[in-house]
Amino acid sequence: MASNNPHERDAFENTGATDLEAPEGDPAANQFAMDRLSQAFETSARRWELIVYPTLFAFIILAAYGFYLVFSLAKDVHYLAISVDSNMTVLASNMQSISDNMGQISSNVRTMTVGVDSMARDVSTLEPLLSSIEAMNRSMQSMTYTTATMRDDIGAMNRNIGRPMHFMNSFLPW
Repeated sequence: MASNNPHERDAFENTGATDLEAPEGDPAANQFAMDRLSQAFETSARRWELIVYPTLFAFIILAAYGFYLVFSLAKDVHYLAISVDSNMTVLASNMQSISDNMGQISSNVRTMTVGVDSMARDVSTLEPLLSSIEAMNRSMQSMTYTTATMRDDIGAMNRNIGRPMHFMNSFLPW
């Protein structure tokens, strides 16, 4: 509350002192300084209210949205974990099947190795037979040549005998 006495107010204002430099013994000056401090604080508080309250409201909305996002992410991660778990179970059973099949393939390859070794021994046994087959091949070539020669000889004989026989066939009754 400011003083109603204009002399006191003028005296304080004319001294050139600021609000903070009021004389200690002057209650009116102290009251005036307190009123100005109170008004400055209220003005500052209103300015801060215009900034803080909307910011606080926006922060609450963002926090709620963040909570929703985290909750949604946790739910999605839960579904992902269930999906990965079921897929890993299927994958483990498939890997076991692959392992069993690889064991069977390994066994079959061992059997094939024994078979190929046996074939190699059998081929080495057939080498003496190969020389006999070569001798047979030469004999067959000789027979082919002889047969071709016989064919030519029989053809020549047919030509030599065929003409007189043709003449005789005209007299025979068949």
